[in-house]
Amino acid sequence: MAEHESLEFGKADFVLLDNVSLEEFLANLKLRFEKGRIYSYIGEVVVSVNPYRAMNIYGRDTIEQYKGRELYERPPHLFAIADAAYKAMKRRNKDTCIVISGESGAGKTEASKYIMQYIAAITNPSQRAEVERVKNMLLKSNCVLEAFGNAKTNRNDNSSRFGKYMDINFDFKGDPIGGHINNYLLEKVGRVVHAREEQRMQGDVTKTSVAMFFLADFKAVADAMKVIGFTTEEIHTVYKILATILHLGNLKFGNDGDVTLIENSKLVAVLGELLSTKEENVEKALLYRTVATGRDVIDKQHTDQEASYGRDALAKAIYERLFCWIVGRINDIIEVKNYDARIHGKNTVIGVLDIYGFEIFQNNSFEQFCINYCNEKLQQLFIQLVLKQEQEEYQREGIPWKHIDYFNNQIIVDLVELQHKGIFSVLDEACMNVGKVTDEMFLQALNSKLAKHAHYTSRKLSPTDKSLEFDRDFRIRHYAGDVVYSVLGFIDKNKDTLFQDFKRLLYNSSNPVLKAMWPEGKLSITEVTKRPLTAATLFKNSMISLVENLASKEPYYVRCIKPNDVKSPLLFEYERCKHQVEYLGLLENVRVRRAGFANRQTYPRFLQRYKMISEFTWPNHDLPSDREAVKRLLQGCGFEHDVAYGKTKVFIRTPRTIFSLEEQRAEMVQRIVLFLQKVWRGTIARMRYRRMRAALIILRAYRRYKVKSYIREVNRRFKSVRSMKDHGKHVKWPTPPKVLRRFEEALRNIYNRWWAWTLIKGLSPEEMLQVRAKVATLECLKGQRADLGLQRAWEGNYLVSSENPETASSFTLVSSELQRKDKFMRVLFSCNVRKINRFNKAENRAVLITDRHLYKMDPLKQYKPMKSIPLYNVTGVSVSPGKDQLVVFHTKDNRDLIVCLQGMVPAGESRIGELVGTLLSHFKSEKRKLQVNIVSPIQCSMNGRKCTVVVETRINQSQPEFTKSRSGYILAVPGN
Repeated sequence: MAEHESLEFGKADFVLLDNVSLEEFLANLKLRFEKGRIYSYIGEVVVSVNPYRAMNIYGRDTIEQYKGRELYERPPHLFAIADAAYKAMKRRNKDTCIVISGESGAGKTEASKYIMQYIAAITNPSQRAEVERVKNMLLKSNCVLEAFGNAKTNRNDNSSRFGKYMDINFDFKGDPIGGHINNYLLEKVGRVVHAREEQRMQGDVTKTSVAMFFLADFKAVADAMKVIGFTTEEIHTVYKILATILHLGNLKFGNDGDVTLIENSKLVAVLGELLSTKEENVEKALLYRTVATGRDVIDKQHTDQEASYGRDALAKAIYERLFCWIVGRINDIIEVKNYDARIHGKNTVIGVLDIYGFEIFQNNSFEQFCINYCNEKLQQLFIQLVLKQEQEEYQREGIPWKHIDYFNNQIIVDLVELQHKGIFSVLDEACMNVGKVTDEMFLQALNSKLAKHAHYTSRKLSPTDKSLEFDRDFRIRHYAGDVVYSVLGFIDKNKDTLFQDFKRLLYNSSNPVLKAMWPEGKLSITEVTKRPLTAATLFKNSMISLVENLASKEPYYVRCIKPNDVKSPLLFEYERCKHQVEYLGLLENVRVRRAGFANRQTYPRFLQRYKMISEFTWPNHDLPSDREAVKRLLQGCGFEHDVAYGKTKVFIRTPRTIFSLEEQRAEMVQRIVLFLQKVWRGTIARMRYRRMRAALIILRAYRRYKVKSYIREVNRRFKSVRSMKDHGKHVKWPTPPKVLRRFEEALRNIYNRWWAWTLIKGLSPEEMLQVRAKVATLECLKGQRADLGLQRAWEGNYLVSSENPETASSFTLVSSELQRKDKFMRVLFSCNVRKINRFNKAENRAVLITDRHLYKMDPLKQYKPMKSIPLYNVTGVSVSPGKDQLVVFHTKDNRDLIVCLQGMVPAGESRIGELVGTLLSHFKSEKRKLQVNIVSPIQCSMNGRKCTVVVETRINQSQPEFTKSRSGYILAVPGN
């Protein structure tokens, strides 16, 4: 029973259906497909539905989930069946096989790839190089065989046109050491030279002979051939053979009277070169047939129809020989060599069979007849082996075996393969008759020999059945349904139709690879040879051999289903799937599995899953054996009437018992989970509390230690700062712990204040005023102007300290008079300036700023005061971020004063920082606010008129100068 899937996805195992009917089977299959569950079980058989989309269920994580697990422990998957086959091979030393069947497009080839991928992933854990090389060659062989044996059809982008059985050999450790491939019935007949109706590609051989349609695919095939071990010469020969087939498709024949000619004769030389033979020999083989009559040998010319027939036969035969040679060459490389069981241990095998499923087309010919015969053989083996496995398991466990009725298709197998009476025998007999034998004559022979057979009919035997054509059709009632076959082409497809001339031509090639493909060409025309076996006989013998091979192994099955014909990942065509379920015999399989006991599990596994249901088995039982414990559990649930107890397994008859056990288990698991969660959460909480408490204690102790260590270190470093020349400014502070970072900031601030106080406590009042002004400048202008003048002494009243004593004395007299008159206490700043007035005229002036007024003076008139502005009327100051000395004093009455400081000694000295700092310090002392703007351009107001002052640097400018502009004024300053 498949576990870990809720019923919203349907029944994971069809054996557990409430009612075994086709309708319920299809409903469950449809539900699982729509829910994205493409795999299901019928006991130990995997049912796979092609999803027609990429699914993320084949990666390394998924492989690990199925590795070493039992089938019912995980949801249905190809990996589960692959692991079961591998475990049986490794643990029980049994040869196993996986049979993959289904119709074209159902996903058989992809399934075989995933199985190979899984086996490759779980083997060789020690990464032995030789084993890795073998695994790589086995995987790459798929790529090569698909390229030459698959075709693009309307039903399938990668349709296998041959059956493939691969044996993978393992050593005693379970690692792959080699393999062998058998191929069955390559569909060489029509597809090489013309497209069938169901073909997707149309046209001649140039589009249908090889599956390498795209450059990437071509490169992948070429690389795979190199990895496998094909030599460069062999690969080139393969390309030449393919080119030969392509050019043969372009050959055209015509008539010149009674003479048959090759119309495009230039191709003959090309063919001769490709086949490494003489041009004239190629032409002769195409146009003539050598016939031996007694001792005489004559060349009989072909008609154009016969020449075309021979050309097509040659193309088909060459391709078939090429494919068989490729298979043989791969086998030569991958087969186990120099293996001695006495030294290396037993060599075990896993076989993987990827073979065509039952086919019913609009027109069914010889190929479909062989394929459907193959499926009859495999279905017969499938039912027999399933019954045999069931019976053997019952006998091993001591459970009485009850006979199971099922449809035995041996009658259909005999209809086809029985000696002297079967269809193959009748076909071979017709092919051996002397003279002209037609397909209609073959059909007449069938009607004669099989007239009374219940599973055979034709139009002659059923005259009223208009679905059959006279002299063309016959119908066989297969286990999967009725199929009508057309006999047209049966005779030609069954016998070897290739003229001996072609065989001799190719045998005589100078290319050793091509020569080896045609050993029968060695015989001369006069030698009598044994009639070669027909295609039907060869196929029958290979099927008998295949069935015997499979019967000797422990089989596992994958049944592939195609949900629709339009490759849609969403569409589930009911009738399409119903037909496949019928011909795959899936319902028959369910009935066989359900005929006795629907489910069986070993006692330990059963207890492991259901022991929580009973108080006698939870958490562990104390009964004499697991068998007794299971018995007590089932009795307690009231199911003893629906079970049987084997030696190692409990057998459960109906699915309802399983579902009831699952429901009880789900209920108990929920309660157990809640209980475990409660206990575990309590345990976790207590552990967390103890850890947190211990961590807190350690943290507190560590914190105290770090704090004390830091305080001690600070004390050690700074205890002598009073006696240090720089009062400890050079001392490096220790790194504080995180908890003391804010404390460290406060401590640094305290230290900095103390250090600053230590520096300024000896300063005079005038020096203190200058320090405060410089601090104000630094706070306001730092980072916004380059030269703040902090490194020099600030004199403030520069007009008094002027180098010209006469002007200085004049200014002193005026200043003293103003002090007497306006009663100001001290001069804050004075300096010569260049001013622009409201009449747009630039003039030299001087400014005197006291603690009461800002005076404009005329230096040319002994500093005569021209205008005074009360300092309380000044609202702000604007300066530019450059090196210029522009200052704009903003006033309440919108009569701003625009000046540029000048007359500095030395010439490059900047007094802007001093002016701004002095004003800020004074305003702060009077608890007034002064707005300082560092902008460019500067917005101001001249007698109520808004204007803009822009600073421009000019190379030829010797002194700063104001000029009028459209929006205001420009201060031009020297550029050097």
